[in-house]
Amino acid sequence: MSQIVVLNAGGQYCHLIARRVRELGVHASVADVAVDPSELRETGVRGIIVSGGPNSVRLDDSPRAQKGLYELGVPILGICYGHQMLALDLGGRVESGVAKEYGETELTLTSESDLFKGIAALNFIVWMSHGDTVVSMPPGFTRSGRTSDCEVAAMEDPVRRVYSVQFHPEVAHTQHGTKILERFVFDIAGCIPDWNPRNRVDELVGQIRRQAGDRGIFFLISGGIDSTVAFHLCLRALGPRQVRGLYVDTGFMRNSDTRDLMASFEGLEEDVIHTTDRSADFLSAIRDVVSPEGKRKIIGDLFMKVQGEEFARLNVGGEDWLIGQGTIYPDTIESGGTRHAARIKTHHNRVERVQQLIAEGRVIEPLAEFYKDEVRMLAEELRLPAEIVHKHPFPGPGLAVRCLCSDVSQPVTQMPNGMRSKCLSVDVEGWIVPVRTVGVQGDERSYAELAAIWLPRMDLPSSGTISRCITNEVRSVNRVTSVIYTRGGVGLDGFGIHPATLSKTRLEILRKADDIVTTVIRAEEWYRKIWQFPVALLPLGLSPKGETVVLRPVHSRDGMTADFVKLPDSIVEKIVSGISKIDGIDCVLYDVTNKPPATIELE
Repeated sequence: MSQIVVLNAGGQYCHLIARRVRELGVHASVADVAVDPSELRETGVRGIIVSGGPNSVRLDDSPRAQKGLYELGVPILGICYGHQMLALDLGGRVESGVAKEYGETELTLTSESDLFKGIAALNFIVWMSHGDTVVSMPPGFTRSGRTSDCEVAAMEDPVRRVYSVQFHPEVAHTQHGTKILERFVFDIAGCIPDWNPRNRVDELVGQIRRQAGDRGIFFLISGGIDSTVAFHLCLRALGPRQVRGLYVDTGFMRNSDTRDLMASFEGLEEDVIHTTDRSADFLSAIRDVVSPEGKRKIIGDLFMKVQGEEFARLNVGGEDWLIGQGTIYPDTIESGGTRHAARIKTHHNRVERVQQLIAEGRVIEPLAEFYKDEVRMLAEELRLPAEIVHKHPFPGPGLAVRCLCSDVSQPVTQMPNGMRSKCLSVDVEGWIVPVRTVGVQGDERSYAELAAIWLPRMDLPSSGTISRCITNEVRSVNRVTSVIYTRGGVGLDGFGIHPATLSKTRLEILRKADDIVTTVIRAEEWYRKIWQFPVALLPLGLSPKGETVVLRPVHSRDGMTADFVKLPDSIVEKIVSGISKIDGIDCVLYDVTNKPPATIELE
């Protein structure tokens, strides 16, 4: 029995809420926001949490709860979209906000509150991602919190035990977020501990055996922690006779990826792991493709084609074999894999052919309900090497989605005066770079412009503050970078985007830059302090051949939210010193945007 039920309105963090509750030791499950309230009554649920979502609650076709939800008599907590839905359903008013809030903002507590009881601070940082705003509370509610742009950021009716917040307490970046959830789960809803999120290996092994039965599992292994852990779980469950692994060299891997992968499988029987070099096929397939979604789809489809060909070569396949994937939950969320959810980007393991095989029951994904930090816990339980446990995440399409392309020539332009006057001081320069990157704003996908700023001296904390101002004020920008090196001087005047597609030359430039970054942060003992460090390449320069490297170090727990990492100046200088020596590099940018509003990867 689930003591807490999370009602899914399509939010990117819906399952993150349930997982945070489980981390408190209380069993939580997810149901559709429109679930019949009588079903909830029959389960004996103690508390209900309504998630965020990408839709506007003001639209007629937006996800809504059945009216009987408020007659169950159990405590309810609304989060983000849930906050707005509760307000509207119970007689309040919601309007489109004058300013959109994405990322960190300061919450001020305005009255005594059941939900915030025990939090000594009157002001603390919370994580926002919304456009609509509650402008009038329902009868019986009192305001318990506000921000500079949101007058009703928290409200409650303790008599009916209904509470709601505009921010996301479930994300790691909200201060006191765990305390808020603890207060609701234990003190308000009266739950008792009944769940242990650790020690899941035996349970997963049993699930794999039940799903596979006598069938074999054929795995595509990328070398990352997700596919490696999923493969080892299946191997433990079924043994080497029923499990095969295939590593496809796409040509989009980093310098040491292939070597490190093969070392991690030393000691396995000879016939368990197979390799094939298809780099020429993959590069040819996407050589002229500019769109990030187009790249992901083609790579995903080609993976499936290669797998079919390898099935035939190895004489496996048909009804006696399942396809194994290391899919984790953020992959399904960002691909729009849950009802009401917006598609942020299509992951290569969620292309149409894979979806068809899933519908046919031909795919096994042991980690589909797990997040990255939980996968690391499983890796430790499986006693995998530390190099695997702590390896930075790497996208399945590899460097193909870190090497941005363009089919136009377009100059960089000065930041508009309106944006400058709100967010930049007199000694800070700003530009709009005519390239679009993927973001998530208000639980929706954004494909928006990149801004670049230059400060008189490198100041990453100040750059982060400016970044939040720009992305909150300007919907057309979802990512901000700080200029930390240019071959032509201090700024981007005279720079432009030029036509460029994927090529061996550009991929090799990116590999060199990535290798320099990895070498420096390992030597400086920062590798384990950073959750992920994507290095990307933009066709941005002073000439039609000039390139720009983008540094994107982030800290995260699960990939759903992230803070950009402020590396020490000395480390940044060493990285820039190495990258600036690569032939063709005109500029180095440092991504100073959190997630949201920008995704971790640029594409």
